[in-house]
Order: sequence, then structure tokens, then C-alpha cells
Amino acid sequence: MSGNLKHSTSMSSLASMDKGNSNEDITLSSLHSQFSRKPSANMVLGTNGLSSANSVDDKARNRRPVGDKIDLTRTKSDQERPEEDDRRSRGQAKAKRKRKRNMITANLTGTRYEVIRQMVEHVGFSISRDDDPAAFLIWNDTFVSSERISDLKPYQRINHFAGMGEVTRKDSLARNMMKMAKASPDEYNFCPRTWILPADFNAIQNYMKDLKAHKKNKTFIIKPSNGAQGHGISLCRNIDKIPTTENFIVQEYMDKPLLLDGYKFDLRIYVLVSSCDPLRLFLFNDGLVRMSTEKYLPPAENNISHLYMHLTNYSVNKHNEFYEKGTSMDSGSKRSIKSLNEHLRRNDYDVSLLWRNISDMIVKTMIVSEPHILHAYRMCRPGASPCSDSVCFEVLGFDVMIDRKMRPWLLEINRSPSFGTDEKIDFDIKSALIEDTLRLLNIKMSDKKKNMNAQKMEAQKRLFRPTKRAGEDVNMSEYERQRASIERRKDELKELLQRVKKAGVREEYENRNRGRFIRIFPTDDKARQERYIHLLETAFTTFMAGRAPSMHKEIQLSYNNKLKESDILDMIAECEVDEQQGRMALIDGKRGPARGPKPLVSMPSSDVVPSTDKEDEDMEEMSESISPPGSPYRNAIVNRSRPGSVNSRVSNRTGSVLSRPNSGVNQGQGQLGRPVSGTAGPGSRSRQAGGQKFTHIHKSNVDDSFLTNIIREREDELTKRTLQALNDMRIKFPGKSDQEADIILDKLYENWKFHKPRIASYWLVKLDSIKRRKVIDIVRSNVRAVLQRTWRVPDVDNLPIYRVFSRVFNRLLWSHGQGLWNCFATSGNSASWETIFSKSTDAIDENELNCCRRIVQLCKDCLLIVYQFAAEAKTASQGGTERDIDPPPTQRSDSKLSLVPPNTQTMSQRYSKLYARTEALS
Repeated sequence: MSGNLKHSTSMSSLASMDKGNSNEDITLSSLHSQFSRKPSANMVLGTNGLSSANSVDDKARNRRPVGDKIDLTRTKSDQERPEEDDRRSRGQAKAKRKRKRNMITANLTGTRYEVIRQMVEHVGFSISRDDDPAAFLIWNDTFVSSERISDLKPYQRINHFAGMGEVTRKDSLARNMMKMAKASPDEYNFCPRTWILPADFNAIQNYMKDLKAHKKNKTFIIKPSNGAQGHGISLCRNIDKIPTTENFIVQEYMDKPLLLDGYKFDLRIYVLVSSCDPLRLFLFNDGLVRMSTEKYLPPAENNISHLYMHLTNYSVNKHNEFYEKGTSMDSGSKRSIKSLNEHLRRNDYDVSLLWRNISDMIVKTMIVSEPHILHAYRMCRPGASPCSDSVCFEVLGFDVMIDRKMRPWLLEINRSPSFGTDEKIDFDIKSALIEDTLRLLNIKMSDKKKNMNAQKMEAQKRLFRPTKRAGEDVNMSEYERQRASIERRKDELKELLQRVKKAGVREEYENRNRGRFIRIFPTDDKARQERYIHLLETAFTTFMAGRAPSMHKEIQLSYNNKLKESDILDMIAECEVDEQQGRMALIDGKRGPARGPKPLVSMPSSDVVPSTDKEDEDMEEMSESISPPGSPYRNAIVNRSRPGSVNSRVSNRTGSVLSRPNSGVNQGQGQLGRPVSGTAGPGSRSRQAGGQKFTHIHKSNVDDSFLTNIIREREDELTKRTLQALNDMRIKFPGKSDQEADIILDKLYENWKFHKPRIASYWLVKLDSIKRRKVIDIVRSNVRAVLQRTWRVPDVDNLPIYRVFSRVFNRLLWSHGQGLWNCFATSGNSASWETIFSKSTDAIDENELNCCRRIVQLCKDCLLIVYQFAAEAKTASQGGTERDIDPPPTQRSDSKLSLVPPNTQTMSQRYSKLYARTEALS
């Protein structure tokens, strides 16, 4: 056998032996048994028995053994093959390391949950072995310090927000909810009554005394302020058993919960906060139903210590011998929310209404946390762009309980909900939650490179930024100041454009990749969004009163921006045109001896017959005029006419070009008065027609005050017409004439002492904030229509006079309708709404003030008509006689506000339809 084997330095040569030798059957197992005597050396079989590979190589190099034939070619290839294998393995290892460098890395050293690791690998991320601070994704089960958030790069993501403890700690949640309940009691009434010990010990003692005085007995649940997983929770019915020196919260126990198969249960609802600047919330469409393990009985002295009956925490009930692990989503002591929804539908419950209330509750809760989270986030990330991606996100677990009336109640919020997968239902729901969360974060490999490029550009921008010397503004010329103002405006518009673009891209990505998430804020429901914006403003006023005014503007910009991308581009183009006009004016001023503002050109001659419309008598033609920047009357005065324009016409008598400033939108301008290509630019002169020559007013030293006076006179006249239209406006009672409606109002005012408490109860108590706003909106919508008709502008939001009216409307809704109710007082408080102008720097003339007074009177009359109409409708539905008490609104004929007549529908349906039918004045 030894004579047939060749010298070899590898096991591969053994397989290439002479195939002609079929008598010997050599197997790898037999060779392994032979060579396993010296496992530390690479043994081969030679002519002299077993020897090491190194010794065989030395012999083969120095001398040829006798009787041995050596194939030099095969030996050389056999020696080179391990080197090729090593090079190949090194190349594969290098390629693998390169692939890892090009993969999104995740630092999961801070989490103990295996399902997170599985889902991270499932979406294509690479898990780093060590605590990598530069990983794209960082996931921790515990609190993350502000310093760590500050050290993150813009491309990184971490799964906690700083400041979230304001709603996840039980005592902080109760404290913040009580503050918001004082500001908005109608909105924040979904938390059980709570006391924070030891601070509120006297308050709860007084509450217990009141209960004893009324011979009532209630059960309280005691929880540690910063506890979790049911530790330290107990029930009591005696105040003496409550500890007074430790940090606890005491809540009223919900003794009438909705039961499932006779067991008490609560819901674990998962919510993703993907950003706080701006706030974006997503509700996962499934969750866990956690049930107790003993049949529920109302709390009594004999069962108050049965925690398996009264608590629904999984960490508590899993130790009970009756805990049942389910085999499906709708069985066992832990079930899915989808199965609960099906159960409720089978029992004729309104599931859609329930989840609208739950999502509304979640949004309101996060609105409470937004001032704290936003402040902490901006402190951690100073200088971050408003349109940049958030480096923080968080998955929260809301614990919600439902009572027998299908009303949801918020129990607590978990900032680190358990992702343990003890059962199959846990893995199915939580794995889907984590997967959709990771996809919705939109983490990309290119973000790192973009971040590096952005940092370089920002460094260059700071390096080449011109230094501003002290007193430089004083020595600036008028042109330089105007140019600097235009540049600032352009920068603001470009930043706004970038924000709008970013928001559009983000929303499009979320709609395509949200998976099983539902976005609940911002919402597409305009009425609900307006309500949330109002609550946001209230939250910032409550928790950050010093910064509330500036934050209110930012809230409107972030959540209620009505400008589209094309509108912003038009505004930037307008700034560029203004800048070019200023440059041309400077050049023209250097050429001529006189430097001054641009003069009017080609005023109409005296033989021009004026238009029959009174609104055209003031200005018939201004081929070139410039109004002060931001003036809403610029569209009505500036005329950049072009041939064929509908607002440019040639008089048959004189052939002059006449402009109707109030006859609609100029064809030479955009909808908002922006210049359009093809319009006549500055310096255009009036044309000649029929061989006639016209009187021209060439560029001369016309003072700015001349043009300003013309604009002011125009404004005053339009304001007077607005006041006249408002004075002609009446509140029309359905089915009655104007005289009868006036008689009804006169009777209400004459018998004011009798009607005052009833109207106060109706306006301040019976109507909620939405219905109160709808009553005011009746007058608001018709005032808007009057302004559109009088001022001849399609969008009145930019009119200064409408901004004044809006402040009045907001003041009337102030303090849950107290602003309008104060106007009914006979003392000095009747003009309390006028104080909003005394504290403002904006001047308001007498005509505008009279318009505001008329609007207040219309709102008062509207409330009285609504009150009386509702009273008569209620009396008619009950089959009684009519009484002067109350009504709801809408509809109008001509310039009069009117109400829809009652019908045979239910009151709730009638109210909804009546409030929805407000129309604009023709």
C-alpha cells in the first residue's frame, strides 16, 4: 500500500491516487483513524511510515527516496491549492466585511427581547456585536439620557424621547391632566379622578368626608408613582389605610367595567410617535386584550384583596393557576383586539365610535406631552432644521379600560412596553408592530453621506458668511434696507418651501409604508384637526406661557399651513421682481438728476367719461404704480395690463386704457396679485389710439405720501361700505318676517332678567365648544362673504380688516364662550372685547371699530335667535306650547342671516344638519 501512495501535503491528494489500483479500498475514515494519533501535526503517509508534513517537505527537497516515483507536476499544484483557498477565503471575508459596512447597522445591546433582533434582521439591518455609538438604529429598553440624544448624528435613530416621562410616570400624568382639565374641562374628562400623595392628602380627606356626608362609599386603587407590571398595587375603601408619607397615586376604582365572558379586561394599545417636531402619531390596528383570571364581582370587603379579580396585569395573573394560554386569537386569558372588535360587533356595539373615541383620547394625551417633549428635544438638538428628520421615536403602550357605557378611560402609559413573547399571540402582534415601525422610520444608507455633505455645506456657509459690524444698519441707504428686507423674506419663503416639500415627501412615504399603522395626528378631518390645533395652543399656553405667542404662530405654520408649493414659488418670484424693480429704480435714479419713488404714469385726462360703477370713479387707469409692500390693495391699484386682457379696455371716446381695479382678478397678475410673464413692467406708458395723444405724467418726483394717501382713502371708503353692509345684515328667524324676528329680539331684551339664567345655561353649559364655534361661524361665514363682495378679492384671509375681525371672533369664544356672554353684561364688561386692541400695537380706526361692534351685536342676536329656535323646537316636539327660550342656525337669503325651519327629525339629526348648512353670501 505504501508503494502506491504519492507524497502529498494535503488530504486532497489522497483522493487523486492512481485509479488503476482497485485492490486497495482506502476510505477517509480509515485515514482519519490512522492520522488521529498526532492531531497537533499535519501528518502524511510516506515510505518510512508516519512523519510530519514539514519533514516530508524537507526530504522531498533534499533527496529523492529510493524506489519512489514523484510526480513533480501534481505536487506543485497540490502545494499551490491551499494558497488559492486561503486567498479565496480572505477575499470572501473582505467582501463580507464590505457588505456589512454598506448595511444599516443596529445597536441592540440595550434590549433583551429576541423578537426585536429577529425583526431587525428580517428588514435587512445588520446587528452590531458591540455597543456601537455610530449605529443607524439604537434600541434600549430603559430610559435614555439627554446627553446621548445630543451626541446622535442626524442619520441615527433612537427609540426614546427626552421628556416623555411627563406622561409615562403616573404622578406626572395625573398632574398634567389636571392642569389641562382646568383649561379645557370638556375635552379632558377621560381619566379617573386622581390624587397625588402626599401632596393631595388633605384633598382626598375632604373628599372622603363629603362621601360620608352623602352616605356614599367608594373604592380606591393605590399605585406607586413610578411602578410597573402591577407591583405595589392594592385596593382599599378606608382612607386611613392609605400611606401618607410615600409617593403614591390614588385613583377612584372603576367598579362598572365592561366584561368579557364575565371577566374584567383592559386593552394594551400600541402607539408610535415618529416625530415631535412636528408631532406625528400612528395607532397600531391590533393589540392585546388582557383579562383577569377570576370572575368579576363588584368590590366589597370580602373580595377587595382578590387581585386576580380586580387587576388585569399579565405579570400578576400569569401566576394564577387558572391562567389560560390561548390556542388562538380569541381564546385564553390574553386575546387580540381584533377578536374583541368582532365580539362587540356580534353584540351590536358601535365599534367605530369606540375607536374614534380611543384615538381622540390618545391624541389629546399626546398633546399634553407635546410642550414638554418639544422643549426637551430642542434643548438636546439645538440648531436642528425644522424640516429635518427626528432622531427620536418611541413605541408607547396605552392601557385603556372600557366601562359598561362603552366609554374609554385612560389608566396609564408605558414608555417601555414589554416585547416578551411567552405566547404565540404575543409574537404575532409584537413582531408585526416592530416590523412596521422599522419600515416607517425610513432609515436609509444614503442618510449618512447626505449628513456629511450637509455638515460641510453648513461649515462653508458659516466660513464665508459676511461679518456684520456695529452700526452698519444706521448707515444703510434706503435701497440697501429694502434689499435686505427682500432677502430676509426670500430666505423665509425658501425655508417654508423646503418644509412644505419635506412634509409632502414624508406624507407620501408614510401612506405607502405605514403597514398596519393608522395615522391619527395630523388627521385629514379638518374639523377635528382645527380642534386639535386649538388644544395644542391651549397646552402651550398652560405649560409654557412665556413662549406661547411664538409657539402659536409655529403651530399654525406646522399644522395649518394652507400655502401650496406653487404659491410659495410665486411669492419667491414676486420678491425677485421687487428686487429687480428696486435695482432698476436705483439705476434710473443715478441716470437722472432726481431720485425718489416711482411716480404715477398716464393719469386719465379730464375728457374721459368715467364708468357708471361707483367703485370705478376713484381710479380709472394707473399704468404704473407701486403700493407699499404687503398692501392687500395692490391688486386693486397696480395695473400691469397687456393686450387682450379682460380688465384692459379702450374707451370708444378717448381711446385711453382704463383699468377696473375692483372688477376681478387682473389678467396680468396671479391670483394673489403676483406678476405674470407677459405683463407690462414698470415704466410702461399709455398707448395712443385713433391718432389722439394723451396727457402723460412722466417719471418725476412724486412723493410716497401721495400714493399712500390714495390707498388710505380707498381703504377708508371700502371700510365704510363694509360697515354699511354689516348694518344692513339681519338675523332671520325661520318662518317669520324680519319685523317678527325684531319683535322676538326686543322681547328677549325686555325680559332679560327672566331669560338670562336660561340663556347662560344654554350657551355656557349645554353647548359644547364645537357647537359654540358653529354659532359664531354663522356670522363669520357671512362676514367673509360681505368682504369678498365689497373688496372684490377671492381670498379675504390676507385682508388686514379680516384679521381684525378674526381677533374679535376668537375673543368671543374665549374661555368656553365667556367672551360673548360678557358682552351681554350691562356694566363696563360689555366692551371687554375691545381690550384686545388696547394691548395691540396695530392701529384701528373708528370705522373698523364700528364694524367690530356691529359684528359683536350680530353674534349676540344670532345666539338669541338660536336659543329661541331651539326652545320652540323642543316645545313642539314635546307637544307643548311655545315658549321664548332658544335655537340653531344657518342659511341666508340675500344679505340676511336665516335659519332652517324645523322638521320631524330627531333633535340631534336636526342640529347636525342645521349647523352644516351655513352658506356664503351671494
